[in-house]
Amino acid sequence: MIKAYFLPTSLPEALDLLAEHHPMVTAGGTVARLLLNEGVFFPETVMSLKKTGLDQVRVNGSVQIGAMATMTRMTQLKEIPMLQAAARQVAAWAVRNMGTVGGNIFASFVQPHGDFAVALLALDAQLQFASKSGERAVALRDFYMGGRPNPAELLTGIQVKVPAGKTAYMKYARRALNAPSIVAVAAHVQEEGGVVKSAAIALNAVDRVPIRAVNAENMLVGKPLNAESIAAAAEAASAECHPSDDEVASAWYRRQMANVFVRRTLEQL
Repeated sequence: MIKAYFLPTSLPEALDLLAEHHPMVTAGGTVARLLLNEGVFFPETVMSLKKTGLDQVRVNGSVQIGAMATMTRMTQLKEIPMLQAAARQVAAWAVRNMGTVGGNIFASFVQPHGDFAVALLALDAQLQFASKSGERAVALRDFYMGGRPNPAELLTGIQVKVPAGKTAYMKYARRALNAPSIVAVAAHVQEEGGVVKSAAIALNAVDRVPIRAVNAENMLVGKPLNAESIAAAAEAASAECHPSDDEVASAWYRRQMANVFVRRTLEQL
């Protein structure tokens, strides 16, 4: 039973409450409400960040996204079309009005959420955290590789460079809209002199968290982006996945679709 609900109006107040009461922290609440209703969590204290002012989006060379910025706001982010595309694939419009960027990053620990976070991962996004001890920045890639978040910290923002080169995003689900992913793929490729200079391929719903397909990326670098290199990258990406069986799809099927949709995503480029 929830005994206390906190609604701080500033980041310093939120950090004070976090340090003193160790509450369950919610952003838009779309996933938290589901887990509470299903009895997955039984917190005695809950804290919402919706009035902390962490919803601003600033563009100045790079894009600074407040952790509480909504998916609906991301659909309007013309500076980075891949983030627009990913945001449009997150649930239905009512959920996008509530769901936040920060919430999607944390929800990625509860698969198959994280269809927006996978696009951030392909763009080498940097996360900004704050605690009573100070602030720190960490790459989203390192954050997912490091395991569970630090409960003494709050995610305050995400920094993303406006990408050079080409980007593409695809999500495959059993319905065209408002359905959990079987696989989602985000790719960012830069070419120079007719060959790939750098490549980033991120996948969601095929591992415990969104992942970068490093071996697949290496299959592209130094080669022309053509049918042969794309096929090799898609095969490598499939081999890097570690999916599990669930009510949406079997592990075998997710791995097969990872191959198909990495190929299709790269072909868009």
